[in-house]
Amino acid sequence: MPSEEAERLLGLIEERRKALLLDTSDDCLVVSVVQQTLDHFRSGKHLRTYKVSTARAGIGCVADSLCTPTGLHRILERIGAGASHGMVFKARVPTGTLSKDWSTPDDNLITTRILRLDGLEAGYNKGKNAQGQSVDTHSRFVYIHGTNQAAKLGQPNSHGCILLSDDDVTELFDAVPSGALVYIA
Repeated sequence: MPSEEAERLLGLIEERRKALLLDTSDDCLVVSVVQQTLDHFRSGKHLRTYKVSTARAGIGCVADSLCTPTGLHRILERIGAGASHGMVFKARVPTGTLSKDWSTPDDNLITTRILRLDGLEAGYNKGKNAQGQSVDTHSRFVYIHGTNQAAKLGQPNSHGCILLSDDDVTELFDAVPSGALVYIA
């Protein structure tokens, strides 16, 4: 059952989508930074709530802030189909090493699957803001991805990305197409 907040944010997705003249998306993901959750909706019906971790530094869209960007996004790329559970990625390429075998296991790793985000709101999470600062989610390499630190899910623990357990990111990756809308608040 989604929270009232997730239902409210789902309504905001539709408002923003219309304002930006974007096509309808059957799949919508709603990320609540306050609740550290990601809710998956399909055609307005709630499918699942996932426990996540967002940025330790909080929310913000400016490049190099290490914050989780807010606003409306879409999944631009799906990376890692068929990769082994726990596979570590560097620069979106599988390293050939699983997280359990990584030489520095305390590192917060990108594992299993990557859903790369693209901001949809010019001047807010796409391009540059009014001060000329880069706020481009895509060029910041912000993802929804697996983590080797699943025990810390439910609390802020990333450098800007949205982290899920390896099992959950695999399930979500298999369920959500490129182009699905993602609202982060």
